[in-house]
Amino acid sequence: MSLVGSYVALSKPLVAALPVFLLAWLRFGIGALAIPHWLRKPIDEPPMAPSTKRLLFLESFLGNFLFTVCMLFGVSLTTAVSAGVILAAIPTVVALLSWLILRERIGPRVWAAIGLAVTGIALFSLSKQELTTDIQQGLSPDSLHKPLWLGNLLVFGAVVCEASYAVIGKKLTGSVSPKRITALINLWGLALMTPFGLYVAWTFDFAAVKPTIWFLLVFYALAASVWTVWLWMTGLKTVPAARAGVFTVMLPISAALVGVGVLGEKLSPLQIVAFGLCLLGVVLATLPSRAAAAPRSTE
Repeated sequence: MSLVGSYVALSKPLVAALPVFLLAWLRFGIGALAIPHWLRKPIDEPPMAPSTKRLLFLESFLGNFLFTVCMLFGVSLTTAVSAGVILAAIPTVVALLSWLILRERIGPRVWAAIGLAVTGIALFSLSKQELTTDIQQGLSPDSLHKPLWLGNLLVFGAVVCEASYAVIGKKLTGSVSPKRITALINLWGLALMTPFGLYVAWTFDFAAVKPTIWFLLVFYALAASVWTVWLWMTGLKTVPAARAGVFTVMLPISAALVGVGVLGEKLSPLQIVAFGLCLLGVVLATLPSRAAAAPRSTE
């Protein structure tokens, strides 16, 4: 989730240099070139049922295709800090979906952690920094007239997609290996994005793109299509979806920190307090329970 947050923030200069659909298409293409060997079915893995194949498509459609479109368009219309604020809603949405779809029992500590994340979002919303951060980033005057509300709405759409991705991923890890899930949903993402990417690439001037953007694109592609997916799916094999959802608070924290450290945005004291609440939620949800920590007595 920390890696996701970093590439969400760093996608801001990418969408300034590359059209969204071209950027997304190149991301999936680079990912497909990096992990073709992950497509092989392990010997001990059972054949995929039709329902599993449908879930794989849905995982890619929501978690790759729609998430990428909503996130990249949203980030291009708002600030990295604002995107981080909205993305902090992911733990709550993941918990609700895991309760509704997976029928997972959510304990009091996890609910309390979710409550801390929501409180952090509320504190963030008290800070009105959209216009000042755009000025501090040195963006063009036209950026001040962008529909920030639309950008924020698209980022919230990405929140729903990411939460669905977490819940569906939990079901998939029961029958498909994390590496194979990573490779298969990336291929679906490439297939879904190819018509849009080819259309944009036909008239795009690739020679005008700076070398630093290409290096950033490779990092973005590998982080988004390979590293983060494999790490997340591997973790979901043993961690309940609702508890894993609490870790998604690292996404907005990382996005905002990159926005501050790399993109020149600013954090207010109120936002720092909000970060502290989010981190406290992670600690609360992941500390060993008293029952698990206590040694079992013997007769």
